[in-house]
Amino acid sequence: MAETRLTADNLILPVFIKDGISQPEEIGSMPGILRYPPNDHLIKFVDENFNKGITKLVVFGIPSFKDNIASSAFQKDGVIQRSLRLLKQTFGEKIVLIADECTDEYTSHGHCGIVNYRGSNYYIDNDESIKVHAKIALSQAEAGADVIAPSSMMDGVVGAIRKELDDNGFQDTLIMAYSVKYASVFYSPFREAASSAPAFGDRKSYQMDPRNSYEALKEAKLDIEEGADILMVKPAHTYLDVIRLVKDTFSTYPLAAYHVSGEYSMIKAAVKNGWLNERNAVMEITYSIKRAGADLILTYYAPQLAEWIREGTPF
Repeated sequence: MAETRLTADNLILPVFIKDGISQPEEIGSMPGILRYPPNDHLIKFVDENFNKGITKLVVFGIPSFKDNIASSAFQKDGVIQRSLRLLKQTFGEKIVLIADECTDEYTSHGHCGIVNYRGSNYYIDNDESIKVHAKIALSQAEAGADVIAPSSMMDGVVGAIRKELDDNGFQDTLIMAYSVKYASVFYSPFREAASSAPAFGDRKSYQMDPRNSYEALKEAKLDIEEGADILMVKPAHTYLDVIRLVKDTFSTYPLAAYHVSGEYSMIKAAVKNGWLNERNAVMEITYSIKRAGADLILTYYAPQLAEWIREGTPF
């Protein structure tokens, strides 16, 4: 009689891939999550999860060098480009490869766009930024990405990427837009994992105010008009009302929700202290995200969830 169903097909597994390492590397603030080198260790990890039913991955790159214009993000031999080719050659069409498209991991300043200055004051140059984002997206599509996931929240970035992909023969490459991405404290562990913390300032000028909900509809509508195929709300667990609002308003569009690093690490900390049953807590939270309206859930718990779902009884 359960009203809400959850399957492994609903899950997307985030994967961190780092240049310059030969063995998987632990992430202190995210217990159980590793950075993988673009080699056999990555293939083994993906294969293990494929056998659990996880067929969708979103990949994040940590490059060997950074500069002010994120040039390592659009190199043909960049860490993500090499990883996409490796995974596509190994698994073919059996898995869906989603490429996170942003500049924060690849820039020395850690912002999601190009930084310029007016005197001593810096600002994010939106129009210059979307040119770089389009360039990154094209390089990812050329390397084998099935879906491009622009996470910068730059105005017009979805439209710029759609045009760049279409003009170069990638009309069938999807765009999963980070349409509703809040300026959240819950990204902190990710920034350690991806070495992407801003060197100065914050991202409040281009990510959403956590006090706002109906602004989400404006952001989602703009991305739809620019060519987004899938919408996203991020974070997930702390924004269930926004997930429901977006799904009710744009019911014909697939909706993803990202259960982010801070939400993951909070559960891990509570479990470590004996305050929560991990399986029950994760199942309840993930079902609540699905119940709120998410069709796809990006979660670091995807491997465990796939196993628990296969076992049967959810609670």
